[in-house]
Amino acid sequence: MSLVEAKAPRRRSRMRSRTQTINIRAEWKQRDVIDRAAKALGKDRSAFMLDTAYREAERVLLDRRFFVLDEETYDAFVAALDAPPADNPRLRQLPKTPAPWEK
Repeated sequence: MSLVEAKAPRRRSRMRSRTQTINIRAEWKQRDVIDRAAKALGKDRSAFMLDTAYREAERVLLDRRFFVLDEETYDAFVAALDAPPADNPRLRQLPKTPAPWEK
């Protein structure tokens, strides 16, 4: 079995699993830089862009979920989470107020 034949089944199954299309427009300079970077990594433009965009999307989302605090700040954060909510008369009134489309 040749190397090409060994890789072909994986490529076909990977292509089948990619069912969504993502289209973007770019300036020719941007496309050329992306193509050069993809070539440097031995990838085609689509694979490079998808891998890079996915990695950046994960980083952005994790940035919003994971944060580091020193011990004092962490204790204050946990205390704020554990404290009962402050009384808020306007918030208690909100469910009793008709929605704008119900007026």
